[in-house]
Amino acid sequence: MSDKQTAAGRLREQMQQPGIIRMLGAHDVLGALMIEQAGFESVFVGGFGTSASMLGLPDINFLGLTEMVDATRRMCERLTIPVLADADTGHGDIHNVMRCVQQFEGAGAAGIILEDQAFPKRCGHFGNKQTIEKDDMVLKFRAAVEARRDPDFVFVARTDARETHGLDAAIDRVNAYCEAGADFAFIEAPLSVEELQTICERVPYPKFVNMLVFGKTPILSAAELEAMGFKLVVAPIDSVLLAAKGMRDLAEAFKRDGHTQAMTHEMVDFEAIKEILGLPEYASLRERFQQKD
Repeated sequence: MSDKQTAAGRLREQMQQPGIIRMLGAHDVLGALMIEQAGFESVFVGGFGTSASMLGLPDINFLGLTEMVDATRRMCERLTIPVLADADTGHGDIHNVMRCVQQFEGAGAAGIILEDQAFPKRCGHFGNKQTIEKDDMVLKFRAAVEARRDPDFVFVARTDARETHGLDAAIDRVNAYCEAGADFAFIEAPLSVEELQTICERVPYPKFVNMLVFGKTPILSAAELEAMGFKLVVAPIDSVLLAAKGMRDLAEAFKRDGHTQAMTHEMVDFEAIKEILGLPEYASLRERFQQKD
């Protein structure tokens, strides 16, 4: 069994276990590694954070398939927990979606999110979004299911139709996408607790919810969301927002003071970062292999 199958299988196992799956979004490998070391059993890599960290650009379709796959691959190579990746719209039509699925599988992802936005897609909590026809997205999911080589590979069906067509249409869409083979139903940017409750009442499939800080959806705890009926909650951009504030504060301190001593209380120390990165393990390799003589 390959690593990617194992990762997908472990994510499937998490889906079958009681309780809600909690995923933090990571915008780089270091962040993902620290999420794993904090005890999380899976991690999310999203387009918003990757576009910001890799390109320094907003999430408005600058990031290409190859760039996102490469970011996912680097994360999967370093981690032992499953990685769920943001595949945006599948980067084109049906044939592009099929290649997209296999690229992310090859990178080691346990699953991907596919959404029904029209080009140019953008962050789900930005305005002026457009969606493709429901039937066209159903075809994309049928193609995606056929394209995967690992039957455990997970698909999250995201619709942005709440903004463009209303909640009823969004519910109809995610149900149709799950009927076509998606594993999770994800309605982006519900506007109230009542809408979140309605989704749980009317969507009979495992439900994914996005707790985007400063976004359009009310922030609830994982326990509250689990009680409603959600199976997976992701905090997608918190890491990149926190990193951005830290870098801004650091730059301002150095510019103001000529040194960074005012910021050291916000940092991990040098010994801690060596532990986080696994230096002691690598430093002991020569001694370990010499003992085999």
